[in-house]
Amino acid sequence: MELYAILRRSGWRSGPELEEAAARSTKVGNEEMPDEVRWIRSYVLDEGGGSVGTVCIYEATSPEAIRKHASRADLPVDEIIPVADTVVVRPDPQPATA
Repeated sequence: MELYAILRRSGWRSGPELEEAAARSTKVGNEEMPDEVRWIRSYVLDEGGGSVGTVCIYEATSPEAIRKHASRADLPVDEIIPVADTVVVRPDPQPATA
């Protein structure tokens, strides 16, 4: 599997709506596509006006597998970017409350 960053801009109107989407994503990934996609982490973006977007990091067999996962989980996909390398300067800080 390769590593990808997925940009989802203004995909949700609220934190609770994003939580529902995360539950769908987890279920589809774990139960329907465990050999094709694996969700690693997401960063939630404050898009203003209460809406949120995300930058999600996934391992996947291909961009098509990511699109298939998103379709099944009813998730937006604005852009899929292959990750060339990872540079960790510091570990992620404690997660903010969503």
